[in-house]
Amino acid sequence: MRPIVVLLLVLGLAACGERSQEPQTGQRSYQGKRDTLPWDNGPLTAEYRGAQWKQGDRASWEHSIKQRQLGQHEHKRIYQ
Repeated sequence: MRPIVVLLLVLGLAACGERSQEPQTGQRSYQGKRDTLPWDNGPLTAEYRGAQWKQGDRASWEHSIKQRQLGQHEHKRIYQ
């Protein structure tokens, strides 16, 4: 009985540990590409009928997002 209790205690304590997730010296860290700004991406193609904005123009992108948001607002959608 005692070996089983000791085994369960050891397994229980081992499950509570947390290893460091930082890369060790000499290991390579993530070298992925950097995120881009949303308005720097091109708008969807015409086949998807997505909102159109000028690529790189933050104001037109924000206007497009605002129009999309208004189309998803239930009160405004029903009572227009």
